[in-house]
Amino acid sequence: MVDLILSEAAGAAEHGGGSFLSSQSWWVALAMLIFFGILLWKKAPGSIGAMLDKRIADISKQLNEAEQLRLDAEALKAEYQAKLADATREAEEMRTRAEAEAEALVAKAKADATALIARRKQMAEDRIAAAEANALAEVRTAAAKAATEAAATLIAAKHDAAADKALVDQAIASVAKG
Repeated sequence: MVDLILSEAAGAAEHGGGSFLSSQSWWVALAMLIFFGILLWKKAPGSIGAMLDKRIADISKQLNEAEQLRLDAEALKAEYQAKLADATREAEEMRTRAEAEAEALVAKAKADATALIARRKQMAEDRIAAAEANALAEVRTAAAKAATEAAATLIAAKHDAAADKALVDQAIASVAKG
């Protein structure tokens, strides 16, 4: 720095700018030298260095805090991703169970409906069979009654006392033999 000031002063003297002390560059250079001297005397570079070191420490601390926050955020993200995976798995399990229960209910409903249909069919068949048996009994009764009436009419028309006596004699003979 001192070399710069001296070269400025020498340059001003060579160019005929007047005397060395009347040059404006000289006074600027002298003021700068005094300024830098005061800075050195007051230990400004040390305080500037300390201030910069403090600022570096603050920035380093902020970076460390930011890194810790990033790690915390990543851990929180991983935790929520695990919770989401668990919730998705639980939802899938619930859906699977619900489907299985629905299938079981449908199968039970089908079995119940089939059993109900079978019972109703059996009841209808039993009613039909009972109606058939009743109708058959009525037809037999009607046929027996008609046959009896026809036989009575034929007997009354073709049978007389002599035929009765022959039948009685025949019946007695069969009893006596046996």
